[in-house]
Amino acid sequence: MGNPIAVSKDLSQTAYDHLWMHFTRMSSYENAPVPTIVRGEGTYIFDDKGKRYLDGLAGLFVVQAGHGRAELAEAAAKQAQELAFFPVWSYAHPKAIELAERLAHHAPGDLNKAFFTTGGGEAVETAWKLAKQYHKLTGNPTKYKVISRAVAYHGTPQGALAITGLPALKAPFEPLVPGAYKVPNTNIYRAPIHGDDPEAFGRWAADQIEQQILFEGPDTVAAVFLEPVQNAGGCFPPPPGYFQRVREICDTYNVLLVSDEVICAFGRLGTMFACDKFGYVPDIITCAKGMTSGYSPIGAAVVSDRIAEPFFKGSNTFLHGYTFGGHPVSAAVALTNLDIFEREGLNQHVLDNEAAFHATLSKLHDLPIVGDVRGNGFFYGIELVKDKATKESFTPEECERLLYGFVSKKLFENGLYCRADDRGDPVIQVAPPLISDQSTFDEIEQIVRGVLTEAWTKI
Repeated sequence: MGNPIAVSKDLSQTAYDHLWMHFTRMSSYENAPVPTIVRGEGTYIFDDKGKRYLDGLAGLFVVQAGHGRAELAEAAAKQAQELAFFPVWSYAHPKAIELAERLAHHAPGDLNKAFFTTGGGEAVETAWKLAKQYHKLTGNPTKYKVISRAVAYHGTPQGALAITGLPALKAPFEPLVPGAYKVPNTNIYRAPIHGDDPEAFGRWAADQIEQQILFEGPDTVAAVFLEPVQNAGGCFPPPPGYFQRVREICDTYNVLLVSDEVICAFGRLGTMFACDKFGYVPDIITCAKGMTSGYSPIGAAVVSDRIAEPFFKGSNTFLHGYTFGGHPVSAAVALTNLDIFEREGLNQHVLDNEAAFHATLSKLHDLPIVGDVRGNGFFYGIELVKDKATKESFTPEECERLLYGFVSKKLFENGLYCRADDRGDPVIQVAPPLISDQSTFDEIEQIVRGVLTEAWTKI
């Protein structure tokens, strides 16, 4: 057994010895302290030394309502005393019922059925399995393939990882679930065609999905998985008309459209579900992160009545589930979080302030290292380049030295927690809590400006 006294003496060493951190190069901490965050308040987090940092990533695109919300903690405690756990396997409990109804109310069209998971990757896994079985139940047993976009991230389970469009993340775990195919994304900054015409580019990008469906054979394609704003690669928004064209294509070939809103739902773009921001109705929405503002884990696949219908007939059963899906405590926290959204107008706050956030970050364009600032709502990526005129990017060696060796560490040292990422071209991503205001935007811009100004001298 471990020694609890030893843990309290040196959290950093104990973390290195026993806590295997996610997506972490563990050797980095062999002779360096593990950053240890002990407290959060509003838009700030504090480490074990008492140092304050601006949470420029809302934890991990999660803490929408901000840190330190006693109301959410109290909702969890109250529910745990009343009914700490019961599964939704052939049984229901009040909070799961209420939350399912609440999600149906906010979802567009006839998306009225909520299948709960404990996180986003599980929600994506659920959606693919659901799409496969739906087609089998409706007389199309050969429709099993999925189409997603290059550089897109959809999660770590074997199916969700297959849908992910990041080869380096997949290589260690191959072979993965077969049947996942990729099309170009909507990064107009690096558009191979129509880079000066967003509508034409959007039409071209959407038409690549149709071409892939035709190439694979419409009788083999089950679903298309798309994020409203693609995360990996650095916040690619959809061009005008893109999702309307994708919806047409999916309808033409009897392919389900899955809106992967694990990041984009619950106010990140200023609407409860991001598909509303861009005016399309999917067949399934996958969501998680912001549903509870991170105060307890939960996810969901919100499914249209049309897709759910065959599962509600006769002996048909969706043989899929998770022990902690729809957990009573998480569901109670989610309901209280949605109460806060409505009471404080968090979605409208994002809509009212997104232009100011974009304008503040866009000041960074005067730096020679900043090539593009893009995104939507409170969700932005700042792409770094070696040459603005040619859009030349950095080599893998330069990314390693500049992004990991300097920029990432320096941003944190200077009091900003965010993401420096080279899944695709090198970017800094910022997505602060939805309670952020102009002072938050200014603080982000000033810290990023200082670090990137210094980084340019090291190229």
